[in-house]
Formats: sequence, structure tokens, C-alpha cells
Amino acid sequence: DPDRVARVSKYFDKIEVKKNKREFYTHTGVLRGERITVMSTGIGTENIDIVMNELDALANIDFETRTEKDEHRTLTLVRIGTCGGLQPNTPTGTYIASVKSIGFDGLLNFYAGRNEVCDLPLEEVFKAHMNWSPLLAAPYVIDACAELVDRIAANDMVRGITIACGGFFGPQGRELRIPLADPKQNEKVESFVYQGMHITNFEMESSALAGLARLMGHQAMTC
Repeated sequence: DPDRVARVSKYFDKIEVKKNKREFYTHTGVLRGERITVMSTGIGTENIDIVMNELDALANIDFETRTEKDEHRTLTLVRIGTCGGLQPNTPTGTYIASVKSIGFDGLLNFYAGRNEVCDLPLEEVFKAHMNWSPLLAAPYVIDACAELVDRIAANDMVRGITIACGGFFGPQGRELRIPLADPKQNEKVESFVYQGMHITNFEMESSALAGLARLMGHQAMTC
């Protein structure tokens, strides 16, 4: 949300840059001696696709020669957002860390190396549990950076599996005037368990962030 950017950057020791274009608001400055950026991405994995590719280009492409830099720069990315809780232990106001994200959006399927970074066994178990429709994009499952999750979530966040959807209504099981293709979708989602982990919440960005970060060699997590 663009309105949240200033709510974060007010804690910086110094703000060097303020820029905005469409839903992308960027404040860059210094906090405790470290250069840091807070940026709004708008809604959806398609916006994360833009943000991640362009942040990576800034870090790892030489704009003069239009070639990849010899030395790779690793970015550390923490998404702060809102979500819909799905379990009794995730009521309104709960802080959740996305240890794994299931992408309903299909974005990562367009990139080479997708299978090498995804949790393929969980994907197969999830598709079987959901009786996954061939009309839908193949779901992909990606891990957040474990070290970053431990650092950010510490001991005061619920950890679980997050589903990132390509829409707010039907994809998240909300129904207004158009009936759902699978009226029992959310019942199946809520009952899914994998190696003791439950699906804790719905949102719309975490899978693309974690997936593209893994493919590009960055560290990322969502809370």
C-alpha cells in the first residue's frame, strides 16, 4: 500500500530519495548505518514480477554494457503485508511468517529452473488433496529464506504455509454474484496438513517474491 511507505521510512535516520510512479512508491535512506529501501508494490504477483526483475537489474546488470555484472549482489527482501487467516490460531491481528508459499498464480512456471527451486513433493500432495483442476495454473511451492524467517519471525509469529492467489474473490474462495467453480475449495485448503504444517493464510504476493528471489540468488521472506 503506497500509504504505508512513509509510515515505515519515518523510522529511518535519513531519507535520501523519494520517488513514485503508479502504485510503486520508493523511499531510500539510512537506518543504523545501513542503506535501506521501503517500497510499495501494489497488489498481486504480476507487480512482484516487475519489482523483483527491476530490483535485480539495478543490482546485477551493468546499464552501460547491458551485460550481467561479474560480481553478484545479493539483496535481502522482507515483504510486510496483510492477509486473510485460515486457522483457529490465526485470528485477526495475528502476525504470520510464510515459511512456504503456494502460488496459485502460475508466475514461476514461466521461468527456467522452476523445478530446481520448488518443493515438488508438496506440490503433488497438495494437488491430490485439492483434486486440482486442469483448467487452473499448476501450483508451485517455494520456501522462504530460512535464516531470514528466523531473524524476522523470532518467537512471536505463527509460522506456516501461505497461499498466494491471482485474485481476491474467486481465487480465495469469496463469492458475490458468480458461483465458485469449487465451492469446497476453502474447506480443502483449511484441512490440508503436510509434515505437521497447516495452511495458515491467503494473500497475493509471497510466492512470487520467494520464488523469484530463489531463482535470482536473493534472500526473501513475507510476514
